[in-house]
Amino acid sequence: MFDQNKKFKFNPDLGSVLSNHMSRYSLVRATAKRAREISEEAEDEGIILVEKPVSIAIDEIIEGKYKIIEPDEIKNL
Repeated sequence: MFDQNKKFKFNPDLGSVLSNHMSRYSLVRATAKRAREISEEAEDEGIILVEKPVSIAIDEIIEGKYKIIEPDEIKNL
């Protein structure tokens, strides 16, 4: 589930993450939602996270493990 040995890439290239006209708002919301899921899963399974849930979440989004789908109305905000 969580790769405890993986090092987070500080200052990731958000230009590549914000491709396809995705708004920063959508990226922040998706990251926060996934971070909450990671935190809850770790707590339920009794896992102590070495890395912050937000770092794990943004890394998963950058790697393409999760696709962010947003309504057309908020694209390019």
